[in-house]
Amino acid sequence: MKAMVLSMTGFGRGKAKDDSRELTIELKTVNHRYLDISLRMPRVMNALEEDLRKRIRQSLSRGRVEVSVTYKNTSQDQIAVTLNEPVAEAYYTAYLALAEKFHLKSKPELSVLADINDIFTVSEPEEDEIFLAELLFSALDDALKVVLEMRKKEGEFLAKDIMKRCRIINQLVDSIEESSPAVVEEYQKKLEQRLKELLNNTELEESRFQTEVAYFADRSNITEEIIRLRSHLIQLAETIEKGGSIGRKLDFIVQEMNREANTIGSKSSDVAISGQVVEIKSEIEKIREQIQNIE
Repeated sequence: MKAMVLSMTGFGRGKAKDDSRELTIELKTVNHRYLDISLRMPRVMNALEEDLRKRIRQSLSRGRVEVSVTYKNTSQDQIAVTLNEPVAEAYYTAYLALAEKFHLKSKPELSVLADINDIFTVSEPEEDEIFLAELLFSALDDALKVVLEMRKKEGEFLAKDIMKRCRIINQLVDSIEESSPAVVEEYQKKLEQRLKELLNNTELEESRFQTEVAYFADRSNITEEIIRLRSHLIQLAETIEKGGSIGRKLDFIVQEMNREANTIGSKSSDVAISGQVVEIKSEIEKIREQIQNIE
């Protein structure tokens, strides 16, 4: 089976429920240097947090993952309301004393007492942790499946775009390689013409002239840089073909490609080659931008 290139961008939602319980989990993933998991979930699930993180790590290796979990339990027997009689009696007595002090005829109504938080206590019995875990991980698996599918499709698009730009760079490198020998020849002609003008057509000292040409040829030789740049392009293509968690490796390769392109540009005095180097660097930068979103 061919390995996949995965993007770090994705979104997925999963649901799990029974007659009275419903759990929904949403996953949003974006690019990040490492795997960074951010959770928002009900307190009733705090004990399952580490298992949830472990499950996500098994499927994702890089990216910022935002996890949002909502849970509803509509069972009537899950809610218990308790009256705190001593507190209610104390409030009632205080109201009566207040009414007597200020000569008020009205007595506190039930609605007034009901608004006091301390009088009624609402509690929920402990959930069945095993059953809750089944709901949570069932929904998580569905959400992860959708996220991975989205990251796969985006990764395929990124891989195709990167390979297209690699082909463009290869064509530019071919053109530079073909024209580089002519640069030395052109320099030789211009140097000879310039020296003749300066020496009023006096015969040139051939050995010194050839030494100067050889020096220029050596200084402007870009053969090694072209070989290394081509090697990096091959390595980049092989890495993409391999797939998996390759984002960091691709980023390193692109840095080396940019280094070779800069060296070619600094060595060349030819306007056409300099223009082609600018195009190469532009394509490399576009590749770099795409790589930032590869897992």
